[in-house]
Amino acid sequence: MTGDLRVNEPAALFVVGANHRSAPLATRDRLFFDEAGHVALLGRLKSRGVGQAIALATCDRVEVQGASVDPQGAMRAVLQTLAEGAEMGAAEIEPHVYKLTGAVALRHVFAVAASLDSLVIGEPQVLGQVKASHRLSQAAGMSGPELEAALQAAYAAAKRVRSETRVAERPVSLAAAAAQIARDVHGELASASGLLIGIGDMGVLLAEHLKHAGLGRLVVTASSAARAEPVARQLGCNHATLDRLEELLAASDIVISAHGAGRYTLTAETVKQVLRRRRQRPIFLVDAAIPGDLAPDIDAIDGAFRYDLDALEAVAMAGRAKREEAAKDAWRIIEQEVAAFQRGRQERAAVPALAALRRRFETERERLLAAEPGLDAAEATRLLVNRLLHDPSEALRALAARGDELEREQAEALMRRLFDLEGPERANEEDR
Repeated sequence: MTGDLRVNEPAALFVVGANHRSAPLATRDRLFFDEAGHVALLGRLKSRGVGQAIALATCDRVEVQGASVDPQGAMRAVLQTLAEGAEMGAAEIEPHVYKLTGAVALRHVFAVAASLDSLVIGEPQVLGQVKASHRLSQAAGMSGPELEAALQAAYAAAKRVRSETRVAERPVSLAAAAAQIARDVHGELASASGLLIGIGDMGVLLAEHLKHAGLGRLVVTASSAARAEPVARQLGCNHATLDRLEELLAASDIVISAHGAGRYTLTAETVKQVLRRRRQRPIFLVDAAIPGDLAPDIDAIDGAFRYDLDALEAVAMAGRAKREEAAKDAWRIIEQEVAAFQRGRQERAAVPALAALRRRFETERERLLAAEPGLDAAEATRLLVNRLLHDPSEALRALAARGDELEREQAEALMRRLFDLEGPERANEEDR
């Protein structure tokens, strides 16, 4: 492909990719690449003549966004390169791949940056993933003016979506719901202490998410050190055995119970005693075991906030509904920003023609002054107007002589619009 070697032509935006809507997980897994594969992919694209591109590989999508004066050729090169990386044929992956150009591609780039095209709308990490891919592209020499302009505009649109809508405010997963409730109860998690009782999978998942969300301290406790130690190593925290449970509870602001012993690990009486030791500082309790670890009558205790998995799911479902509602406002912002970007590009496209027109007028002025020195202002301006109108007048006469009424009318309409001329009807009325 030689499309990017053409000079003085603006590059058009394009996107080639497979996401959660277009391709099954198995296909996306085949297409997926890590950071080393990312750099190699950019190198292969560059060798095939694609001069401007970034590549994204997330759980939702594998995608190349780029710009080229030959977008069709660039998309064929991208498709072939992705297929080779997946050890598949281009024809094999093509049914699962979307190929977008122009305004549709621009809208898609904006939507991806704003996390409106994600499996979970509003996920905050998406914009960071796009920016990280952008940096790799710049380092590989794969950036360019058209792609750079589109990405910067997409970042600005994403910022507006974040600041003007509530699309990312509500938690949409069990783990995110737990983290949000923990913040509601205790404020910033960095100053909070957590305790994981037992090593059930859901409990470990929730504890891991809280750690990533900024939880300051965490202890894993189990029936034996041999059970607790591997999980503590995985989570990067301390471990203890259940014989220290009451002491550990008193020191914990957040408790996740995933013991699953078939009987209540914490009763209402135990929680009351713990709260007395905590001088009534509140405690957030998550029951991540099936059957449950935490007695339901804990709910009646002031200062104890008990949530089981069903309650967390209800919070997450409410969050998803709120995000869907906020997404309507977010899409309106995206449409506004896309329209503004395109309008700006079109206005800039007119600049060379306007500059050429100004140069032509200035050249005619200089020629007139050189050929007719000493003219007074009235005569000089009359001659200059005649010279400037000569070529347009001849062009209109030629159109009329050819009998092409439509083209002549279009030329006249454009001339009237460009120079803000009065129509013949209004001029005749004023003459009367």
